Amino acid sequence: MGKKVALVVAIMALLLAAAGLLYWKAGHPGPRITARTGKPVAPALAGTERGVGNAEPGRPGAGPLAETNEKKGSAPAEPGFTLRAGESLEFAANVTKLNSTVANLKIVTAERRNFYGKNSWHLQAFAHTENPYRMVFELDDQFDSYSEAGNFASQQYEMHLSERGQKVDSVQRMVSSPQDAAPADATAARVPAGTRDPLGLLQYLRGIDWGKTPEIKSPVYDGRKFYEVRAVLLGKAEAVKVPAGNYTATKIEIHVYEGGAEMKDAHFLLYLSNDAERIPVLLEAVLPVATARVELTKAS
Repeated sequence: MGKKVALVVAIMALLLAAAGLLYWKAGHPGPRITARTGKPVAPALAGTERGVGNAEPGRPGAGPLAETNEKKGSAPAEPGFTLRAGESLEFAANVTKLNSTVANLKIVTAERRNFYGKNSWHLQAFAHTENPYRMVFELDDQFDSYSEAGNFASQQYEMHLSERGQKVDSVQRMVSSPQDAAPADATAARVPAGTRDPLGLLQYLRGIDWGKTPEIKSPVYDGRKFYEVRAVLLGKAEAVKVPAGNYTATKIEIHVYEGGAEMKDAHFLLYLSNDAERIPVLLEAVLPVATARVELTKAS
């Protein structure tokens, strides 16, 4: 049972962050991703949350415009909702067989800023396992995303992980053109234009007008592997009860593909509140070892 609990904790803490949706299956970069290392990155401080804006803005670049799998011109310049700087969403991850909170997460919209010449959002997520489960799987992770305003295409994705005493500090700049050199202060992750990281994907899904667009597809890079994600509308008025309150929500099913084949051993459902903020109030994951719920506890 110990190994199963550890697996569930790892899955849920990273599911929570919306930044590790696929981390539990990822051991190395996928075959379609190559990376070139630039200057080494200083390690993150253990046990602390790195502050806002830990990557410095640079001069305007001339990289390719980000694209998505939707038809050109079909997506608005800005999403259909207003993402608010300073927004903080807190969640609790619960596994049905355990009847207690396994991990807590906070997702923060830190700021809107110029990032290497592009108008971008700095998004953050912090995940921590709770006692007594920390004795089984101690996890204190932080994720930082710099995503282009409007389409949330990823420009830089950072993972500052501390798990069972092992620390990983990764800063990856998204590079779409073969002609672009690796940056001096990060690792170059070569991805298709318009690729999103998991944090940017979550915000992008909030901005979709699901009444007009019942399905979207997006390339996603989780810091280790490249995937295709398909999100499908299942319902427009689902009643959802979470610690933060009662909501009427849009229900979205998320399918994940690797190398063209769908991952069959996990099933994900996302619920977005039916109001102007479109808050992610609930994420359900049906896994081989358990069913888990990531519930909104506080929004501010």
